[in-house]
Amino acid sequence: MMGFLDVALIVLLGIAGLLFLALQSWLAATVVRRVVGVPIGWPRSIAVGFVMSGAMALTVQYLFRAGTDANPTGLDVSPMVALLLLVLAVCWTFALGVGALVFLEAAFPTGTLPGFSQIFTGWKARRRRTRRYADVISIAVRHGLGSRLRGFGRDEGFGQDAKTARALRNALNEAGVTFIKLGQMLSPRRDLLPEVFIRELESLQSNAAPEPWEAIQLAITESLGRPLAEVFSQVDPVPLAAASVAQVHQATLLDGSDVVLKVQRPGALDQVTLDTDIILRLARWLNTTTPWGKSLGVLTLARGFADSLEEELDYRVELDNMRSIEASLAHSGTFAVAVPHAHHELSSERLLVMDRLPGRPVSSAGALLTSLSAGERRALAETLLGATLEQIISDGVFHADLHAGNIFITPEGTLGLLDFGSVGRLDPATQTALGMMLYAIDKNDAAGATDALIELLDRPEDLDERALERSLGQLLTRFRPGFGPGGSQRMFGDLFALVIAHKFAVPAQIGAAFRALAAVEGTLLVIDPSMDLVAAARSEGSRLMDGKLKIGNLKGEFEQRMMQLLPLVNRLPRRLNKITEDLEHGRFSMRVRVLDHPSDRRFLTGLFQQLIVAVLAGSAVLGAILLITSNEGPLLTGDIHLYGFFGFVLLFGGFVLGMRALMLVFKRNAGD
Repeated sequence: MMGFLDVALIVLLGIAGLLFLALQSWLAATVVRRVVGVPIGWPRSIAVGFVMSGAMALTVQYLFRAGTDANPTGLDVSPMVALLLLVLAVCWTFALGVGALVFLEAAFPTGTLPGFSQIFTGWKARRRRTRRYADVISIAVRHGLGSRLRGFGRDEGFGQDAKTARALRNALNEAGVTFIKLGQMLSPRRDLLPEVFIRELESLQSNAAPEPWEAIQLAITESLGRPLAEVFSQVDPVPLAAASVAQVHQATLLDGSDVVLKVQRPGALDQVTLDTDIILRLARWLNTTTPWGKSLGVLTLARGFADSLEEELDYRVELDNMRSIEASLAHSGTFAVAVPHAHHELSSERLLVMDRLPGRPVSSAGALLTSLSAGERRALAETLLGATLEQIISDGVFHADLHAGNIFITPEGTLGLLDFGSVGRLDPATQTALGMMLYAIDKNDAAGATDALIELLDRPEDLDERALERSLGQLLTRFRPGFGPGGSQRMFGDLFALVIAHKFAVPAQIGAAFRALAAVEGTLLVIDPSMDLVAAARSEGSRLMDGKLKIGNLKGEFEQRMMQLLPLVNRLPRRLNKITEDLEHGRFSMRVRVLDHPSDRRFLTGLFQQLIVAVLAGSAVLGAILLITSNEGPLLTGDIHLYGFFGFVLLFGGFVLGMRALMLVFKRNAGD
C-alpha cells in the first residue's frame, strides 16, 4: 500500500503538471493572439491554447518514439527525421489553433457572448430580463408586429403603413412608460419615419392608474428624510394626475403656501432601467442584423434616448431646468409666462416640490377658452409662440415638450409652463443660424435660407446647393403669409421632406428645437384654431432677428469679433515682413501634406498591411502547392520527399498569414 508521502508526491506532481499545462496554454494563447494581430478575448484564446497543448503533447508522444521499441507501430524513420516531422506537426497544430480562433472570432466576435464571470453571476437580473423580453415580444406579436422587424414603412401601401403604425402605437402604449417615452422621442423625427407613423406616435399618452397612497406616502417620507407632518400641514391623498413614472399631489406647507408634489412611483426606476437595457440590446441587434437599423443609426438613437430618460428620472435635473427657464423668461420680460417656483430645499432625486400654478392645462381648459374672446385667444396664442421662439432664438434654453398638457391657462388669462424634464439648449451659433433661417423665410430670401439651413444642419458631402436653393424657393413661394390654419404643419412636413431628400443629418439639439415647435403648434391650434401659424412664425422670427440686428447689438458683436482678431492683427506685420523677405531672397516655399490627418495615414497603413499580408499568403500557398506536387528530392519517409516537407512548411506560413489577413478584414469591417 502507498504511504502518505507517496500520495502527497502524486498530488504534487499532478498539481505541477496542471500548472505546467496552464502555463503552456497561456503561452500558446499569447503567441496565437500575437500572430493574429487582433485583441481577441482571453477565455477563448486560453481554451484554444489548452486544446493545442493537448494535441501537441499527443503528437510529441507519438513522434518522439518513432521507430523505437517503445513505439513499434510508429513511423520507421531516423530520430533526425522524426524531429523534423515533430516540428512540422507542432507547427500545423499551432496553425489549426489559429484557424479555430479565427473561426470563433468570425462567428462570435469578442464581446458578443457573456463573460466568464457573467455565466455564474447575475442569474436574478438575467431571469427578470428574460421575462421582460418575453412580455415585450408577446405584446409585439399580439399586435401583429412580429413580421415587421425587418423595417417599418418600406415598400408598403399606405393602408398597410397606417395599420402598422396603429399597431406600433398600441404596442408601445401597452409595453409601458419606457416604450411610450421612446415613441414620444421618435414622434418629431420626420427625417427618420414616414408621416403616418409620426401622426400615430404623437398621440401616445403615459397616463396610468394611481399608486396606493400608502406607497406614495412612504416614498415622500423617504425622499424628505422626515415625517410629512414636519413639512406639510396637509397632503391630498387623491392625485391630481397619475402617469407611469410619477404622481402629482396637492399639499400645503406649514406656512400656508399651496404646493404641488411630483413623486416618482416606487419601482419606476428599476422598471425603466430594465427596459432601457432591453432597448439598448435590441438596438445593438438591429444595428448588426438589419440594413435599415444600421442606416438609421438605431444604436446611437437608443443611447441618446437612454441618456435623456435617465435625466428625466432625476428630478434634480428638472429642478435646474426650471431655474434656467424661469431665469430666461425673467430676463427677456417680453412675454408674461409663469413658471412655478421650486422649493430646492425640499426636492430630491425622486421628489419635486413646487408652488401650485392656478388654472387648468390647455388640454382640459375648453370651458375657460370658450369664455375668452377671439382677440384674447389670439393674444394668448401669440404670447405662447413668441415666448417659445424667443427661448430658442434669443436665449438658447427652451422647453422641449410643449404639448397641451404642459401649458396652463390661469384664471387671469395668462400662461404658465409645467414639466421641465425635457429642456433643450442651443449654442449661440445655432441660435443665430435658426433665427437667420426664419428671417430669410420672412423676406422670401431663398439664398439666405439655404445658407442658414446649411449652417444649421450637418452638411452632406455631395450636397447640390443650387438644387437645394431652388427647392427652398419653391417652398417659400408655396407657403406665403395668409396660407391659413394648418399651413405650418404642411410647411414643416415639406421642409423635413426637403431635408431628407438632400441627405442632411439633424443634430440632436436641433431635433429638440423642431420637436418643441411641432408640439407647440398643436397647442396653438387648440388655443386659437383660426391662427395663421405660417404668418405668425415668420413675423415673430423676423421681429426677433430685427432686435438682434439693431445698431447696439451689432456694435457689441463687432467688438467681440475684433477682440478675437486682435492677437492675429498683432502678429500680422511680422508675418507679412517674413513673407516679403523670403520672396525677395528666393526662399519662399510651401509645404503641403496630402495625408496630414492621422486617420488618413492609419487607413492607408492598414490597407497596405492587408495587401502585403494577402500577397505573401497567396505566394506562400502557391509555392507550397508546387513543392508538394513536385515529388522530387530525397525521401524522408516512404511517401514524403524533402521538397514536399518544405512545401508543407511553406503552406504552414501561408495558412497563418491568410488567417491574419482575414482577421484584419474582420477588424476593419467591425470598425466601419
